[in-house]
Amino acid sequence: MLGALYAALAALTFALNNAMVRRGVVTGTVAQAMAVTVPLGGVCFLIMALIFGELPSLLAIPSVAAAWLAGQGVVHFVVGRFFNYRASQLVGVNLSAPIIQLQVVITMLLAVVALHEPFTVLQALGTILMLGGSFSTQRQPGPPKPRISAAAAVLEAPDVEVAHAAKTQRPRLPGFAPRVFIGFLFSFGAAIAYGISPLMVRVAFEYTTEKSVLAGGVIAYAAATLVCSVALLWPDVRRSIGRMNPNNGIWFVWSAIFVAISQGLVYASLAVAPLMVVTPILQLSLVFRLFLSQILNREHEVLNARVIIGSVVAIVGAVMVSLNTDFAVDVLGFRGQLADILRFRLDAPRGVTPNI
Repeated sequence: MLGALYAALAALTFALNNAMVRRGVVTGTVAQAMAVTVPLGGVCFLIMALIFGELPSLLAIPSVAAAWLAGQGVVHFVVGRFFNYRASQLVGVNLSAPIIQLQVVITMLLAVVALHEPFTVLQALGTILMLGGSFSTQRQPGPPKPRISAAAAVLEAPDVEVAHAAKTQRPRLPGFAPRVFIGFLFSFGAAIAYGISPLMVRVAFEYTTEKSVLAGGVIAYAAATLVCSVALLWPDVRRSIGRMNPNNGIWFVWSAIFVAISQGLVYASLAVAPLMVVTPILQLSLVFRLFLSQILNREHEVLNARVIIGSVVAIVGAVMVSLNTDFAVDVLGFRGQLADILRFRLDAPRGVTPNI
């Protein structure tokens, strides 16, 4: 129960992080967001490692494992985060999140190919649902409805009362018009980076007996901060960061804090609950994002029936992909031939070469 609670809180705080970044990049830039969130995330992990007494573990991590963790930090916190923030800027969280959620499928497929982990019919069906749900949210919305001015409304008003209401009505801002295709490309780039990242952590921990996730996070964030610092050599990047609006900076700071809290809660949930319980609950972040985007970014998001239904279908698919098949079949009470079909492995078992 405690692990499930930690996972649900992790999903909520991760959704808060996404909504706050979206609010910041509406008028800010991705470079500004990266300049704040990456170093501050590293500071947060350093503080958590200090509080929980895991700083000495840094000295026990072999150089090969440290190299993998550093690479994971660059892939996840630089490449993945850049694509994520840019996608959020182009299409908003509601449209980018279902595509980025495909990281679950990418991680699973890489685990099958590289680590020979099982891939069953149930997981294949979940993959299909995730793909269908994610892509269904990407249909180009119609052009935003024109906003007529108060003066024009007066001219078109049929009577005096309507004319008076039009005069006193507050003018509305132009509607948000997402750039769907380029936003989709950035979202999928983020999904690839986030999907590769967990396997890099797993490989890193294969080279060390000191499996301290907080110490590993410090190394990952340190490498990511170093790479982001190199970007300061470009004058355009420095000028962009120098022009940061203080209000946007506050949104970015809170985003960095919440994403660090989220990652800490994920580690805490995995410490007390099985992966098959934690991973499906983490998919709730997609639901939380839909509601939080309406609270914080109503004027800068696309939310309609297609987005909601597609997101729900993607969540169901993500749960099917991430759950252990035997566990899912037993919980759902499937028996006989249906259970055998869902358990059937589509990959070749370890040490077996498929007949082609």
